[in-house]
Amino acid sequence: VQLQASGGGFVQAGGSLNLSCTASGETFGSYCIGWFRRVPGKEREFVAAWSKAWSNSQTYYADYVKGRFTISIDHAKNRLFLHMGTLKPEDTGVYYCAADTRSGGSPWYGSYDYWGQGTQVTVSS
Repeated sequence: VQLQASGGGFVQAGGSLNLSCTASGETFGSYCIGWFRRVPGKEREFVAAWSKAWSNSQTYYADYVKGRFTISIDHAKNRLFLHMGTLKPEDTGVYYCAADTRSGGSPWYGSYDYWGQGTQVTVSS
């Protein structure tokens, strides 16, 4: 699986950004796709993920983004989107999309076996 993340940028607090993850290789949608971020001073942390194996909209969000971030998916274009709203300075970081083709999906970064390059998101106060 090859993953390409894009859409990062600079935005003021309260603003929004849309990230995109384009996948190729294995059948799109047959595996979990997640978003992680690396923020200054912290280890890589889970943001959100999509998996067809999950009930309840097939999405899962970290508590600190729930209600502000939303995942959508375009199967025709092999693309998954992360819509980020009401951004805060603490959302600043490098955002990565990743694929978990083995376990069906998890908030644990160790279960993801393919990673795209990161895209920088900077939120100013």
